[in-house]
Order: sequence, then C-alpha cells, then structure tokens
Amino acid sequence: MSYKLKKNFKMFTLNSNSELATEMAELLGCDLGKCSVTQFSDGEIQINIEESVRGSEVFVVQSTSDPANEHIMELLIMVDALKRASAKEITVVMPYYSYARQDRKARSREPITAKLIANLLETAGVTRILTVDFHAPQAQGFFDIPVDHLTGIPILADYFKEKALEDIVIVAPHNGGVVRARKLASLLNAPIALIDRRQPTHDVSEIMHIIGNIQGKNAIIIDDLIDTARTITSGANALVEEGAKAVYACCTHSVFSGPAIERIQSSSIKELVVTNTIKLPEEKLIDKISLLSVAPLLSEAIERIHNEKAVSPLFE
Repeated sequence: MSYKLKKNFKMFTLNSNSELATEMAELLGCDLGKCSVTQFSDGEIQINIEESVRGSEVFVVQSTSDPANEHIMELLIMVDALKRASAKEITVVMPYYSYARQDRKARSREPITAKLIANLLETAGVTRILTVDFHAPQAQGFFDIPVDHLTGIPILADYFKEKALEDIVIVAPHNGGVVRARKLASLLNAPIALIDRRQPTHDVSEIMHIIGNIQGKNAIIIDDLIDTARTITSGANALVEEGAKAVYACCTHSVFSGPAIERIQSSSIKELVVTNTIKLPEEKLIDKISLLSVAPLLSEAIERIHNEKAVSPLFE
C-alpha cells in the first residue's frame, strides 16, 4: 500500500523502539527526521533537532517501556523542543503507554500516575495521542486532547486464523480480562473460559477455578500485557492440569521483566504470540515466542490522521 504524505509531514523516533519506527517509515515511504539524543555525565538528557520543523505536522514514535522513566523524559524533552521550534501539530505515537496500571486509587493516599503522565504530555505540548491497547480503555478520559486508541487483538486473531487450530477456547487469565477475551473469541468464532483467581488472605496460596469447558481443547489465553509472566504461566499450567489439549497465549505488550522468560520457558505454554509495541531483545526471543508487527496498523493510522480521514475503521 502506498501512502500520500504532504510536504509538512515529519516523523521522528527516540530511543525506545527505533526498529518499529524504521519499519513504519518504510511503509509510509518517508525518511525519519534527524535528531540526536545524548546524555550529560550526570545522566541529564539533551535533545537536538537537526532539521527545520516550523509549521510541520510532526509524529514522534516512542514507547515508554523499560527504562520507562528515561523514555518518558526523552519524550517530554523532545515535545518541548518541537514546540519551541514552532511545530504546528505534535502527535505522540506511543505503542506502549507505561504507568497505565496505576489508573485509580486502589488504596488510600495512592497516586493516579496514568493521569499524571497524561497531564505531563499535554503540558509539554502534545496535541494528539496514538496508542495501542491501554491497560484500561477508560484511560482515554485522562486526556483533554484527541486520543486514537487502537487494539492489537485483530492482529493476534489473524495469526491464529492462519494456524487453523481446531476445538479452540479463548481464556481470560483473570476477572478483568473477560472483555478482551470476548473480543478475540468473536473474531475467531470460539467460546470463552475464565480462570477465576482468589486469594482469601495474604498467607493463603492463590486458588484458581476454571469456569467454562476446556477439556480436550486448544486453549488460547489472552491478556493486554505480560510483565513477570506469573499470571499467564500459572494459568496455563492450571489449564493443562484440568484437561486442556494444548495451551497457547498471546498479548499486545511484552514487558517481560524479572523472571518472565524463565517462567515462560518452563511453563505449559506451547506458543506465546506477542507484538512489537515494545522492543524485544534477542536474548528474550526464545523459541516459544512468536513476534508480530504493529507497524502496518500504526502506519495506516498515521496516514489517516495526517490526511484528515476517519481512523474509526481501524478500531473494528
């Protein structure tokens, strides 16, 4: 697919996921803007934009993945530099929005950090956000600027359609994942099941009950992100113990911190399918993991935003 871009279009990338940005630039048929990101000896970040952006519609690609705080500061400083250089519009393409799990006050005296990040981005000068799979979709309401919230579920669904697995069931790994499981189930025309997790007290081990028929079926667990992989791997092991034929898993954001890779490798998961919203180092790309690209989805969204076309078809 060839895209038509106006002369005032510019796209930059920072340090979090330059490979994804390069793939997007190739699909859009454009060059990435020239900028340098360096650090002073004390760790302070310095950014220099090495071409004119006056009057331009600028897209900045930056996932706020690990190290999240450093990538957030890079982004804020870049947006401030663009604003001071008279960029007309600044759209942040944030495939992975960190701190999204801190979206409410679960206990007294807790911050709502997802809202704080939204405030910082708007104050810096961002005029639009393009992201994929917020941890909680209502986080869109934290912004007073347009937010285009895409989903990676159709990308995951297409992959499993091509695998042509028989007798599949889509599994939500916890109570909060039912809506996501239903979306994938509707695309694959499959039933759903739920892993109901309960921990009565802190000193009692987690109790899991499987709700739904998984006997002799190919189970596909879906979540928005996998961090330490404890939830997804313990769920997979429970499904096998309860009679599932095989267990596959998928998610949009592969955070993979701490012992995640070791847990995945030693678990009952046959294959784990993830997207490249977060850069995955080579040492974490074990044989069990299949990597899909969100570049085509993001590139089409950018072209639609730039040419003032509806983005809504990409939400379906």
